[in-house]
Amino acid sequence: MSSIQDICNQKGADIWSIGPEQSVLDAIRLMDEKGIGALAVIHEDELVGILSERDYARKVVLKGRSSNETKIKEIMTREVIFTQPDQGIKECMAVMTKHRIRHLPVMENGKLISMISLGDVVKEIISDQEYQIEHLQHYVAWEESY
Repeated sequence: MSSIQDICNQKGADIWSIGPEQSVLDAIRLMDEKGIGALAVIHEDELVGILSERDYARKVVLKGRSSNETKIKEIMTREVIFTQPDQGIKECMAVMTKHRIRHLPVMENGKLISMISLGDVVKEIISDQEYQIEHLQHYVAWEESY
């Protein structure tokens, strides 16, 4: 079974982030430009929160706040749940399901090294299952030939 490091290797080193003093509008524009659903909130090289589309919908849109006037620090999720590169994919899926989150920072030695999504995790699980099925098919075919 794969680890979170496998997903990080496939995704590359790009981590999209924003500062806590920037406007929510800046964040939404960046998420739209990059085609992503969440941003790491970084202050002085430290992960201080996450801003997701869900945060925006619930804390800005539903409350009638201004995207241009609201600062990220006012609506970001501060209690950051994260994973580590050596964590197994199934464990990570369990954490994301338990906490009902779709984006998870990957931390190593206190440093943000990647951000993964639920879609990344599901894709890796499917890939592992396809490999196992292929392996079993070869094994069955080999057994039947003898």
